[in-house]
Amino acid sequence: MMIVTGGAGFIGSCIVRTLNDMGIEDIIIVDHIGKTDKWLNLRNKKYLEYIGRDRLPERLPAYAGRVTHVIHMGACSATTEKDFDFLCDNNVAYSKMLWDFCAKHQISFLYASSAATYGDGSIGFDDQKGIESLRPLNGYGYSKQLFDLWAERQSVCPGQHVGFKFFNVYGPNEYFKGEMASVVFHTFCRIRQKGEMRLFKSYREGCGDGMQSRDFIYVKDVCRVIRFMIEHPHINGLFNLGTGKARTFYDLAAAVFSAMGMEPNIKYVEMPAELRDKYQYYTRADMKKLYAAGCGEACYSLEDGIRDYVQGYLLRGCEVY
Repeated sequence: MMIVTGGAGFIGSCIVRTLNDMGIEDIIIVDHIGKTDKWLNLRNKKYLEYIGRDRLPERLPAYAGRVTHVIHMGACSATTEKDFDFLCDNNVAYSKMLWDFCAKHQISFLYASSAATYGDGSIGFDDQKGIESLRPLNGYGYSKQLFDLWAERQSVCPGQHVGFKFFNVYGPNEYFKGEMASVVFHTFCRIRQKGEMRLFKSYREGCGDGMQSRDFIYVKDVCRVIRFMIEHPHINGLFNLGTGKARTFYDLAAAVFSAMGMEPNIKYVEMPAELRDKYQYYTRADMKKLYAAGCGEACYSLEDGIRDYVQGYLLRGCEVY
């Protein structure tokens, strides 16, 4: 049996799809759907039971001896969240509770960290260096950093423990994330509504408008790495999860236009003044640690991933993966 927290959300529901493709159906899905439409991500999945997030702690003891893996994708992932006590409860204390359960029963624990822990990127994006000096720029990133630091200090660990510093993930099933959905999704929606895409102007010498760069990874490649870790239970550690390539927002917008069969129509707008001093102009995951563990490079280029996403899902009424 496997537990997937955040299992109705974007990455979590795609992982459930991957588990189903592996022939695994004895899955407990944990989430907080509330009044959202995230339940739509579950309609084509096979699983044993859905449990509300707040009910899991009381149910965990009954799963001892039955659960082999806890895949912990559930969290408050809003980078704009200002209630730090809420972030600590959801992203730190809840994760500690699951870690302790997995350590006690020697269960595999795979969990979501975040590239937001790297802050402004001024000291790089190398997951083989110590994490003590990282300075996240928002409460969400700091909450993820707090758990990573806590996990690093533990002497009693789960049978397998792997954390993933996700970079910019995009793909199907992100339809219910609102403002926190990927730039790919928002670009598609704006092109469909307005026939254009707007990108921020640059305020950094040597970087042209729309040339700000990110490491964008397709969610199917994320799922491929999760499957690899399930199949290699001897691997432990905290890993970057991106493509290892930085691509510009112009590249991204042009790829969405192309996938929609349209010529690019890109305009550049002023960046809000409050963002200019905090804006990241470049991110790129250093992937040597994951590759050294035996997990090969990403299968999807930015263009291939966007084409698969746009033509296979978005243009089909936001079909669920």
